[in-house]
Amino acid sequence: MSIERKDEFDRDEWLAERDLSPVEEVYLISLMWLDKRLRIVDYLELLEDMYYKTNLQMPKSHTEQYNLDNKFWYWYPLYALGSFSTIAYVVAAITGALLGFYYAPSTASTEGMRTVAYSNVLFIMGDLNFGFFLRSLHRWSAQVMTAAVFLHMLRVYFTGAYKEPRELNWILGIVLISLTMVFGYTGYLLPWSQLSFWAGQIGVEMALSIPLVGEWVAQLIFGGFTLGEATLQRMYILHVFILPFVVTALIAVHIGIVWMQGIAEPH
Repeated sequence: MSIERKDEFDRDEWLAERDLSPVEEVYLISLMWLDKRLRIVDYLELLEDMYYKTNLQMPKSHTEQYNLDNKFWYWYPLYALGSFSTIAYVVAAITGALLGFYYAPSTASTEGMRTVAYSNVLFIMGDLNFGFFLRSLHRWSAQVMTAAVFLHMLRVYFTGAYKEPRELNWILGIVLISLTMVFGYTGYLLPWSQLSFWAGQIGVEMALSIPLVGEWVAQLIFGGFTLGEATLQRMYILHVFILPFVVTALIAVHIGIVWMQGIAEPH
């Protein structure tokens, strides 16, 4: 409903004629105030018109096309794995951002002969209020996301949802699961414990085993052929400053394509 621009007296009279709750009255007064200055209602109507025009052009699903009443499959657990992995990603992103306030990616030794990075992890786990819970939540949400993405890919493959016209989204899904693996690997190295160190060493050996460009890849990703400060810095930059933005953008595109094409229903 559009609201005509009225002066203060007309506005009060218009509100008085209607039996409105205090919340509704505050909402309408605020909307009128903003509309008088920023034409809020005009832009809301424009967005609403664009939304419905776009919706009319979206291809209908099998259930909608044939007006079927049985939509039980919408709630089948295997069809919720995509949204489940997205929720896990959001939880991991929020907890990771909070952990970043207490972590420094440095291999310099402290007084106890521990690295700064590992000492930060010990501080989070042992001394920080709710630190153990925060790191555990970050770790488990990351693992749940990895498992959910893998199961989601299996469901899409075995139900044939990767076929035309969804092949582009399938390729995008392959890119996302690959980046999820990189996400997990870079995060695994950040504590710089013994497990992290030897996992990084295995990564260096795998990079060096690549024909022709192996040494170049090891130099680029790990900062050399042996692990050190450069390695941890690179893992931190990838994990915190590059992958989150790339993965978030790709997830948005992935979900947008699903919204446009609809979910591939079982037949």
